[in-house]
Amino acid sequence: MNRSVSRRALWLLAAGLTLLVIGWMWPFAATNGRPDAVPRAITPRGPLAAEEIANIEIFKRVSPSVVHITTLELQRELFSRNTQEVPSGTGSGFIWDDAGHIVTNFHVIRGANAARVTLADQSSYSAKLVGAFPDGDLAVLRIDAPKDKLPPIPIGSSRDLQVGQRVYAIGNPFGLDQTLTTGIVSALNREIEAFNNRTIRGVIQTDAAINPGNSGGPLLDSAGRLIGVNSQIASPSGANAGIGFAIPVDDVNRVVPRLIRDGRIVRPALGISALPDSVREALKLPRGVAIVGLTAGGPAARADLRPFRRADDGAIVQGDVITAVNGMPIASLDDLLAQLERHQAGDRVTLTLSRAGKSREQAVTLAAAQ
Repeated sequence: MNRSVSRRALWLLAAGLTLLVIGWMWPFAATNGRPDAVPRAITPRGPLAAEEIANIEIFKRVSPSVVHITTLELQRELFSRNTQEVPSGTGSGFIWDDAGHIVTNFHVIRGANAARVTLADQSSYSAKLVGAFPDGDLAVLRIDAPKDKLPPIPIGSSRDLQVGQRVYAIGNPFGLDQTLTTGIVSALNREIEAFNNRTIRGVIQTDAAINPGNSGGPLLDSAGRLIGVNSQIASPSGANAGIGFAIPVDDVNRVVPRLIRDGRIVRPALGISALPDSVREALKLPRGVAIVGLTAGGPAARADLRPFRRADDGAIVQGDVITAVNGMPIASLDDLLAQLERHQAGDRVTLTLSRAGKSREQAVTLAAAQ
């Protein structure tokens, strides 16, 4: 008898609690069910601003030329000798021509065994490495895709850029493809360090948001033309801090055709050996490249350049210090290499030389580096 009463009491308690909850929620349910609760009318926004129209037009026009690059590496399966290709990183790139050449940063594909390129329509293709230029952080891939899917990006110029110009970056930050950010040219002629410790000069600084995954993507001007290749950021956190760097398009337009043609940059050479900069400074020689050796039959030897050497009595015989190339000052061996990279074998350049306090100019025909 007591057990029956206990069950009935529990049932009544549960029923009471249920009614209490329903009663508490009823006002809210009644409010939600009001027949006049309908979507609000949309307020007309009017025409888009001119700047918005420009942004939209540039993205629509240029984004089909921007690609998403996924790099792959070989990974051995656990407890097996079998290997498989797995994604190892992502980056951006852009279509150079309708032959399927894709331009990106060297560091995007560095260390990868293979790569895949995804176009704007999400079609994906295996890519082959055509050539790379680590000193300038540039690389060229090639995909076998129909020409109607390969709209080349419009090419601009970087020599006439001005601080304050509007710029646009399109890329794949954090793997989010077809992302547009905007900003301005913040500064010009910056220097950054390539991944092999060579200095890249004439770099464009921008505040357009650039994040991991944007590397290799295009920096555009307000006409939608390529003016740079987004390469690095300066950030203590590794994410965008408003300081990004892009390799200028004039350098890209000089390097890429040579990579497509030769697979590498065949540097022109003077045929010299140079004194280390630290030793030159210790000897209080002029700023430049002090010659300590000549390649027999090389351009410098044919032009009668003289190296520093020791006389029989141990005294140092003064040689030539290269202080400028075509009027551009040379302060170090890195400067000299940067100037020579602007030329090809067979080009004629004018060297400014200093010897024993006297300066002169000498024309030299460059040869291909061995």
